[in-house]
Amino acid sequence: MAKSLTPVLAALALGALAVCASAPAAAQLKSVAEVANYAGPDRQKILEDGARREGSIMLYATGTQIQPLLDRFKQKYPFIKVEMPRASSADTARQIYEEYSAGVYNVDAFELSSYGLVPIRDMGFLQPFKTPEAANYVDSALEPGGRWISVREGYIGIGFNTKVIPEKDAPKSYQDLLDPKWKGKMAISSSASTASNWVGAMLVTYGESFVRRFSDMDVRLYNITGRALANLTISGEAPLVPTTYQSHVEASRKEGAAIAWNLPGPVPVTDTAAAIATKAPHPHAAMLLIDFLASKEGQLIYKDLGYYSSHRELADNQIPGIQKLFLSNRPKYVEEFEAWTELTQKVFAKGAKLSR
Repeated sequence: MAKSLTPVLAALALGALAVCASAPAAAQLKSVAEVANYAGPDRQKILEDGARREGSIMLYATGTQIQPLLDRFKQKYPFIKVEMPRASSADTARQIYEEYSAGVYNVDAFELSSYGLVPIRDMGFLQPFKTPEAANYVDSALEPGGRWISVREGYIGIGFNTKVIPEKDAPKSYQDLLDPKWKGKMAISSSASTASNWVGAMLVTYGESFVRRFSDMDVRLYNITGRALANLTISGEAPLVPTTYQSHVEASRKEGAAIAWNLPGPVPVTDTAAAIATKAPHPHAAMLLIDFLASKEGQLIYKDLGYYSSHRELADNQIPGIQKLFLSNRPKYVEEFEAWTELTQKVFAKGAKLSR
């Protein structure tokens, strides 16, 4: 009996080998790097098939603003369960360092501020990836090493109380802020991520002399969030704030608040980016999520939430004439940020540490 089955077994074995030989090379993708960078014509199928096997994804993010996008993502891919613990960028960096040091690999993907991703990148925990969606973005929205793509943006400009300062008289440029009539009337956030990056933008654009001249304008520092500082602008306590977020102004103006915002020139971009972890346990699902967040469909959802985009097909979601400054994509951003923070402390905080 066994001998009679031998030809059959041999034929089955040969058939199996033939199937393996004809299967696409992508079916053999195993490492995170291979999955993250696969660009074959069957990429979408490979990612979906892999994600079905994986069944879930762990996303590290800072807030719930992404929830409408995750809801739509789960509609598109109902076979993927999404888990999203929330934490600040600093806590997320600390957490992944502790996890990776202990050989624990939980996180698949990130949706964090680009400056929050910098330390994670520098620790070697971000996998360079390729997404076809990158072709729809300006180069400045892409991390030079291919480790993240900016998926939502906010801009810092000159906010002011329209009851205290008529719009026709409000500063239109950063140089206008040096007019003696604004002395003692301005405030900025003392958050390091806001203050230091704003000072960095001024240094890059206008030089250190501008920063020191600005500091002579008796500028007040507030150890509060940008949203809270915008509320003080509305109340009139801080009538002129050059570190005001456009999104805060728009939200408040819809409620009838007396606040406006001027586009001053090169504008520091506060962007949130998508990335994949080097040891992602569910890389197929992670890449599907990155693709979706960066897609036109995903970007339109972000737009409905009040964010801006660098997607080329969403030109109507751009402020006319805006000059974007992506500081965290600069090659030596970490070293520069430390220098900006030191200068900010010297000229504004008089040696006091900025809040984080």
